[in-house]
Amino acid sequence: MKKLEHIGIAVKDLDAANVLFAKLFGKPHYKVEEVEKEGVRTSFFDLGNVKIELVAATRPDSAIAKFIEKRGEGLHHLAFESEGIENEMAQLKTKNFELLSEKPFAGADNKNVAFIHPKTTNHVLVELCQERV
Repeated sequence: MKKLEHIGIAVKDLDAANVLFAKLFGKPHYKVEEVEKEGVRTSFFDLGNVKIELVAATRPDSAIAKFIEKRGEGLHHLAFESEGIENEMAQLKTKNFELLSEKPFAGADNKNVAFIHPKTTNHVLVELCQERV
């Protein structure tokens, strides 16, 4: 893992959260994107050294909808930049980290992503992300 790339925050209402966080950060989000496969809409704020990703469910069976139902809105994941996501996934498996997918998949913000199961990271959902080429 290279560096913290973004912090994901689960929200119920993306439009309302965009207004709130724009007020907090003093600048608007730079993009809104839907990731249909995951059942989410996301928006991103660039804070220079790290981005903030707001994530809202687009359907009730999505992982975000289930997360919010169980835990409420708030911190959802920490995402770390990877330069070789498939190799990094293979290394993590040898170190007994459980991954939520066998292969990386297309996520938001032009990234391929993979998640480490929170039960193997002290209940913190960790995302690996690598720029798609």
